[in-house]
Amino acid sequence: MTERRDVLVIGAGPAGLAAAAAAAAHGARVAVLDAQGRGGGQVWRHDVTHALPAMARRHLAAVLNHPRVDWMPATRVVAAAPGRVLVEGPVVARWLPFEAVVIATGAQELLLPFPGWTLPGVTGAGGLQALAKQGWPLAGRRALVAGSGPLLLAAAATARRHGARVLGIHEQAGRAAIARFARGLWRWPAKGVQAAALRARLAGVPYRCGSVVVAAHGDERLREVELDGPGGRRRVACDQLAVGYGLVPDVRLARLLGCRLDAAGAHACVAVDQDQRTSVAGVYAAGEACGIGGRDGALVEGRIAGLAAAGAQVSGALRRRRRHVRAFAAHLDQHFVLDSRIHALARPDTVVCRCEDVPLGALEGHADARDAKLATRCGMGPCQGRICGAALAELGRFSADAGSRPPLFPARLASLCAPD
Repeated sequence: MTERRDVLVIGAGPAGLAAAAAAAAHGARVAVLDAQGRGGGQVWRHDVTHALPAMARRHLAAVLNHPRVDWMPATRVVAAAPGRVLVEGPVVARWLPFEAVVIATGAQELLLPFPGWTLPGVTGAGGLQALAKQGWPLAGRRALVAGSGPLLLAAAATARRHGARVLGIHEQAGRAAIARFARGLWRWPAKGVQAAALRARLAGVPYRCGSVVVAAHGDERLREVELDGPGGRRRVACDQLAVGYGLVPDVRLARLLGCRLDAAGAHACVAVDQDQRTSVAGVYAAGEACGIGGRDGALVEGRIAGLAAAGAQVSGALRRRRRHVRAFAAHLDQHFVLDSRIHALARPDTVVCRCEDVPLGALEGHADARDAKLATRCGMGPCQGRICGAALAELGRFSADAGSRPPLFPARLASLCAPD
């Protein structure tokens, strides 16, 4: 694909699919790329044993079968310049020019270090979902899900669906906060129905509030989980532990393109106007990159961004819908604030950079992330600081933007030499 496209959509999750469909429907030539081999993103990740939801199938078909859409799977952006991006595919890399680009890069799971979190058998909550859908054997395994937010219910339901014996769901937010959150769901009845359906699928699984995983214990693999809850500390024997503290926006590409960000630290998100325009001309953003808002928010923002990028009119109804779903995201944030205990779990000998095996204590005395990286290699491994960078920003150690320079991902040397 050498000719210029009207709209380039980066990311094929709900936001990217909605943007591509909207732009193509208004006559734009669109290219959609995603690092995964199949569209759907993390929300609609393909499951080796279960069919995709009907909604996912509809959105995928609307984009992948559209004559004005070019689908580029297993392709990711490694560098960018005004009006073009350098993308690396399975075989070759090339510079793609564009008239407008929609950043729909989604989010990543926030993983916070605690003693034992590097043991085999310990994953993120979203990570457990991804593993299960890719065929990781869970049948008969004792699983415990912990952390914060609605993702815990989804992760537990996926684990049970794939045969795991879910021992419990441990939410760090207190019972009073959860009750206030539930009482406010009358404004978003569909969310209440969705939560009730998930809870029904988890009948018999205990849901504990104010309960935090403080340590994982084992030898060559996970054996026990230590919990701190209203009744004090206790240990639970299990085979699989999934701990996730919500999601944080993936804004690396937006930073590279010079877009202004809102908020700070791990939760920085792309600043956009009512039509999803960023501070950079021709650059739009939608979905979790603009702040964690869930599937419904991603779909409506993706549609707005696709319409605006194609030069079409955005209706007032769409903008009102966006405000409504963003109000739910604010309601969620208000009631799932992380307990201060969680930020204090990591000890000096607790590994924070899993790629380079760097303990928290090794970062003491360093003024910033760059200084720490030069001295300890923290953030210089295969994940390029995506995991430890967000964690250290959440813990108030360093800024999360230290790694926002090309290449955004580990890339082939030949890709970095791709001709203009």
